Amino acid sequence: MRPADSNVDPAEVARFNALASRWWDPKGEMRMLHRMNPVRLAWIAGRATLAGVRCLDIGCGAGLLSEGLARAGADVTGIDLAEDSLAVARLHQAESELTGLRYRQIAAEDLAAEAPASFDVVTCLEMLEHVPEPASVVAACARLVRPGGRVFFSTINRHPRALAEAVIAAEYVFGILPRGTHDWNRFIRPSELDRWARSAGLELQELAGLRLDAVSRRFTIVEDVRVNYLACFHKRGP
Repeated sequence: MRPADSNVDPAEVARFNALASRWWDPKGEMRMLHRMNPVRLAWIAGRATLAGVRCLDIGCGAGLLSEGLARAGADVTGIDLAEDSLAVARLHQAESELTGLRYRQIAAEDLAAEAPASFDVVTCLEMLEHVPEPASVVAACARLVRPGGRVFFSTINRHPRALAEAVIAAEYVFGILPRGTHDWNRFIRPSELDRWARSAGLELQELAGLRLDAVSRRFTIVEDVRVNYLACFHKRGP
């Protein structure tokens, strides 16, 4: 794994910090994340038991997925490097009166060194495309999950259709996302993600696309993985 202090893009952390106060606004800049969240949470819940298990949410931001996992009965730790986002996450947790949920400002690599094989389920959604060395984060995820556990990723495919839809259309034509949210060069092909995961001891169980309908602005699970996609991996073990 790459040293955690070098696998950080300060500009990305600053950008998400700037959005922190508006993270929970379903009509704000994070509105697509709000629409995506129930779909991806249901997909995870269909492939891993959540009630009563220890779950780690890497790149948790202000806690949108973390709270959903906690409401499903998981004991959740959410980690992120954006301090302002974590402050908003803690405030929203207090307002929601949710227990079984805690947040830490720590890199995945550092937590992996501190607490290996400590979680039954690890989620890392919409995060890999925002770090310099995503393979290092994948390796940290593999180290953090216990043998027999599940690791879930979601990211964007480095495919021409993703450039057209996730960048040009979403950011510059329709204004669905803030401009500069994504860099197409950092998008990750499923084959690349699978190679990094296999090298770290994870086995691919399922791959699915996450499709936004341009009319309804709703997300659905599809077979097409040319743009957004979800991946479920299993940690080999006895």
